[in-house]
Parts: sequence; structure tokens; C-alpha cells
Amino acid sequence: MVGSGSAELARHWQYAELPGVDLLRARYVRKTFVRHTHEHFVIAAIAEGVEVFQHGGGDQYAGAGALALVNPDTPHTGRAGVPEGWRYGAVYPSPEVVAGIAAETTGLRGTVGFVRPVLDDPYAVGLVHQVLRAADEGNALAADTLLRVAVTRLLRLNGGTLPQRRVRTAGARFAVRARDVLEERMAEPPTLEQLAADLGTGPFALLRAFREVYGMPPHTWLTDARVRRARRLLDAGTAPAEAAVAVGFTDQPHLNRHFARIVGVPPGAYQRERKNVQDARVEPF
Repeated sequence: MVGSGSAELARHWQYAELPGVDLLRARYVRKTFVRHTHEHFVIAAIAEGVEVFQHGGGDQYAGAGALALVNPDTPHTGRAGVPEGWRYGAVYPSPEVVAGIAAETTGLRGTVGFVRPVLDDPYAVGLVHQVLRAADEGNALAADTLLRVAVTRLLRLNGGTLPQRRVRTAGARFAVRARDVLEERMAEPPTLEQLAADLGTGPFALLRAFREVYGMPPHTWLTDARVRRARRLLDAGTAPAEAAVAVGFTDQPHLNRHFARIVGVPPGAYQRERKNVQDARVEPF
């Protein structure tokens, strides 16, 4: 079992034979994930302990034998639900990967996703850990097969067609325009007052609308977006210090702090694994 004195360990990597999928194996005790989103799906299989994460306005609890399931671009957090923390393995398939599996193996149509954020299913938990083990061992056939079986099972048990987000109100349109501005001016963003004035609205009205549309205030969204862009730069081989400045962080320690609180590992460790996707066979912990 995970003990209160256990060291925190994490490995975030890719396996070349599973394109469009990120992999994670971790043990956390004191780790806290700030509110953030992922471009990919989160399928986190809890092996020991309990993870708590805010999702949809409330706390969700996932214990051993359960999966934490988060759809792309859905704000959520993460922390230990018991003093001894939690140990888990996770796969992060892209929307394209999940859509392809859904089209082939289910009757779901449209934009598919998970209906409930927590699913008790020890069998699916085992499948996720088998995917990670197969990737560690370089067994491409097993990794690909098990991933497809796991995603199909989860979609059949907990899948549905997600509603399309429609921008109807004037406030929502301001929020979308504000996001576009922040995306374009990521390294040198305006203040809330400047942003609101440029859009022709008030600061508090913009703040309220942005939170309603994106589930977080503009400054939190910007930090999340900066980390996303930094990940792409690191994947492309940019040094962490250069990536930090490019996305608007003051220096690499600033990037390190936010990156670890969203991705789960420091940017240097993240980049080393991406550069050596076929190397570093690590035994499960």
C-alpha cells in the first residue's frame, strides 16, 4: 500500500507505437493539481489510495478500483483524498483517437465523451495498467489492443454524445473574443481592465462571462494555456528556459512551478521522456 512516508514518483511519457496518446504512472501524497484542462481525454486508473478532484462544480472521489474520467477542455483539479495519497496509471488519448474507436466499436455519434467523471470498474482499471506495462515492455501489439479494448469498454459503460457549446449571449461572445486576444498576446497579455475596454465591456462583466464559458477566470485560463503551449515547444525540442520566456513566464523556475502543478512532472523530466520514447524501460511502482 501507499504509505504516508512514500516518496512521490511520476513518469509522463509517450510510446511511439501509440500515436496520439500520452502515458502517466504516478504516486502522489502531497501533490495538488491546480484548476486546469487537457486537450486529450483523461483516463486515470486508481490502484491505491484516493484521488479527489473538482469537476462540474463539486468534489469527485475516485478510490482503488475506480477511474477518474475527464473530457477534453474540461476544468478540473486534483489532490489526495486520504493521508497516504494515491497511486495510479493514466492514459490520455486524443479526441481523434477516441472518436475513431467510438465509430468502430460503438453506436455513439457526434462528439463523444464520458458522461460521469468517476466509474467503479476494477476490470477497466486493470486494462489501463496493462496498457502501461505493455508500453514499458515495447509490446506494441498488446499496448494498442488493450488501449482499444479499454476505451471501448469505458464508452459502452459510461459514454455519450456531448452537447455542443453554443455561444448565444453577448457576454459569452465577449468571453470568446477575450480568449482569442489572450491566445494571441500570451507573452504580453493586457490587464483585465484593458482587455474589457478593448472589447467594449466592463471588467467584472467580462470576468463573470469568462468564468461561465470556460470554468475559470482569465488569468487561470492563461496559465493553463501557457503550459499547453510550453508542452508543444518542449515536444519540438525547445529548451525549458527558452520555452518559459516564449509563452510569457518570467523564467524557467516560474514555468517549473506551474508546469508541475498541471502536468504532474517538471518540464525537464517531461522533455527527457519525450526525447527517448523508446528508452528508459521503468518497472512499475
